Amino acid sequence: MIRPSIQAMSGYVSGEQPAPGAKVIKLNTNENPYPCSPRVLTAIREAMAGGLQKYPDPLATAFRMRAGDVLGIDPDWIQCGNGSDDILTILIRAFVGAQDGIRYAYPGYILYRTLAQIQEATVDEWKFRSDWTLDDAFATANSRLRLAFLANPNSPSGTVIPANRVFELADALPCPLVVDEAYADFAETNCLRLVAENEKIIVTRTLSKSYALAGLRFGFVIAQPRIIEQLAKIKDSYNCDILSIAGATAAMDDQGWLIENRQAILATRDRLVLRFRDLGFETPPSQANFIWATRTDRPVRPIYEQLKRDGVLVRYLDYAGWGDGLRISVGTDSQIDALLALVEGMVS
Repeated sequence: MIRPSIQAMSGYVSGEQPAPGAKVIKLNTNENPYPCSPRVLTAIREAMAGGLQKYPDPLATAFRMRAGDVLGIDPDWIQCGNGSDDILTILIRAFVGAQDGIRYAYPGYILYRTLAQIQEATVDEWKFRSDWTLDDAFATANSRLRLAFLANPNSPSGTVIPANRVFELADALPCPLVVDEAYADFAETNCLRLVAENEKIIVTRTLSKSYALAGLRFGFVIAQPRIIEQLAKIKDSYNCDILSIAGATAAMDDQGWLIENRQAILATRDRLVLRFRDLGFETPPSQANFIWATRTDRPVRPIYEQLKRDGVLVRYLDYAGWGDGLRISVGTDSQIDALLALVEGMVS
């Protein structure tokens, strides 16, 4: 009884989640290694005290108002979702029909392909150059193309396409360009300002990474109001619950916590990059909370497997037509020290 297209697809595979209580160092899903702002927990407790018997605000107005203040955006340009994956689903449903096409830079976030398959859309994977830049042909039109995606910073590489280049590509594309900025708070620049300059540019964000709220599930999209009005027709009636709205609003309100957390993660990231390069890995300059590590002199899968046996989880990814590597989330300094000690013993 299931649609043939669903039976035929593989489905998205998340990073390994260890059993509760397992003693492992988890560096495989780009979670923030530090606890969230204390204001978040206070806000959630206060929301719980008010009871959960009523539906939440369907538009998450409190969050949109606070995020608008912080980011310098009119709240009418923001729609919230159950994590940015929910937002990506809404966008594909809004723009892409069966047999329409999507395009995304490859290697990139593999969920784009899964969402396209669910919609019975065609997929156009456009390879990055070897230096993780994109050529002009990324914007080439075809009769089916309805939506393009660019993870920026990209996963797995952590690299960034500069905002002016993003604008050039979006301006040339025949369809909207979704700039997936899940890791933008760790980067030196972002594309928020471009939304006002070109209606085709849509930016998505999440609180999972930089605000240490992966377990809360809250994301949002920034687009011009004419698009937001249409997206509101598609989202679930109440796609963000009372607790997530309260927690996300409190997190956005504590920018001091974000600044301190960002500084700590960037310092550890830079140390990790330098040491991995010393150990013979190739690691492009990351502007995210993870690094991408490859080697030409030996396979990296055995390193991943040995680390797992030793209680350290990293993400092994193998991209057809491109190659494989290890995507390693930035943990605490003590977690990274433990990782480095193990890797040094394997490659020295």
